[in-house]
Amino acid sequence: MVNVLIAGGGPTGLTLGIDLARRGVDVRIVDKATTYCGGSRGDGIQPRTLEVFEDIGVLDAVLAAGSPQPTFRAYVDGRLVAERRMSESREPTPAVPYPNPWVLGQARTEGILRERLAEFGVRVELGTELIGLSQNDDGVTVTLSTGETSRFDYLVGADGGGSFVRKALGVAFEGTTDESIRMLLGDVRAKGLDPAYGYWFARASDPMSGTMLSPLPGTGLFQFGTPLVNGHDASLATLQGNLDALSAGVRLTELTWSTVWRPNVRLARRFRVGRVFLAGDAAHVHPPTGGQGLNTGVQDAYNLGWKLASQSDLDTYETERREVAARVLGVSSTLLRKHTEGDAEAHQRGEETFGLDISYRSPSASGELVPGDRAPDAPVVDANGKPIRLFDLFRGPHFTHLAFGEPAPAEPHAYAVLRPGARVAGPFVVDVNGHAFAAYEGTSVLVRPDGYLR
Repeated sequence: MVNVLIAGGGPTGLTLGIDLARRGVDVRIVDKATTYCGGSRGDGIQPRTLEVFEDIGVLDAVLAAGSPQPTFRAYVDGRLVAERRMSESREPTPAVPYPNPWVLGQARTEGILRERLAEFGVRVELGTELIGLSQNDDGVTVTLSTGETSRFDYLVGADGGGSFVRKALGVAFEGTTDESIRMLLGDVRAKGLDPAYGYWFARASDPMSGTMLSPLPGTGLFQFGTPLVNGHDASLATLQGNLDALSAGVRLTELTWSTVWRPNVRLARRFRVGRVFLAGDAAHVHPPTGGQGLNTGVQDAYNLGWKLASQSDLDTYETERREVAARVLGVSSTLLRKHTEGDAEAHQRGEETFGLDISYRSPSASGELVPGDRAPDAPVVDANGKPIRLFDLFRGPHFTHLAFGEPAPAEPHAYAVLRPGARVAGPFVVDVNGHAFAAYEGTSVLVRPDGYLR
């Protein structure tokens, strides 16, 4: 049996732990923190991440605990001037069942992931820091702060922007940190504000530079974002003072978590060195504009999990995910630049942040059904007439073979996808509205466990 150590118990490490555990991999997760994260941090869950969460069995809990993106009320000099959404609401389609971002504080998201992980008998080992590592062709030897020395087949560093694993490997973390911009982020109680809305407070002289309050579902709290000027500290008084200066008329009563953020845009030169891998913030750090950090890390884990479990395609992890991370960093950085330049479009989000356009196809490839493309979804019915989706067939730690309009191969998780009225020998499903056949009739595809074509 393959055994894997994950350093870091945040969303990336937890997602990877779940994906490995459900595949029968012996996995451990260690984290140097002595308590779980208590702040909202990354509170935006993008559509592609919702698809990942569906597959690993946490989507229902995430949807129940969270809410759609709120409408924001914009106030200038204390006067309501507009209501707007960060992105337009979209209706689900057969190809995109979860088309809109979802809001849930990171602490709650991590809690849901930990609950799912515990179903496999795995728990995060808090207060356990990775302090040494060495590797050869056969495995990785690690030393933990508890005094334990152990051997693993693979090690994954999901231990954040200050990653010990990345530093121990000597991997460069290329990029920039802008010390001229500092933002104070925190979770607060704001008396009198309707939690069904988000809020933007600013001055008429500088309407694009202000203070944001976004509701955190199920907590009674708001996530707070405001510029932090020199000489001010990360305190409730600082937050209150900024609001008072904007004539917001809002009274804050409690600060439960805060951090000072600086624009930090970095990408690891390598995502893999031998039997050691980097994922999430250990491999790439993003500005919060675009809401990409948590989401890109979760998707790193989803890409890596099946490869580690099968010990196959491991060389593709770096090539696939580093390219995606570089592109996402570009999107986040563009939105940050617009924000600092006072561009009104800085508050708007398009589909480029949703993760649905991610493709691992070769740059030279063209046409439909190219390896690396996101697999199609469509409403279908099984041989008994029960309504399901192609995504339902993909769900789980297996490859799925789809043959459109012809018998499926005699192998597990292989299905013929047929038009209404057609029948073939062996397992089949019926494409009730022809959605999949519009592009795929007469073809046969193998779908990877992460939902991309192989």
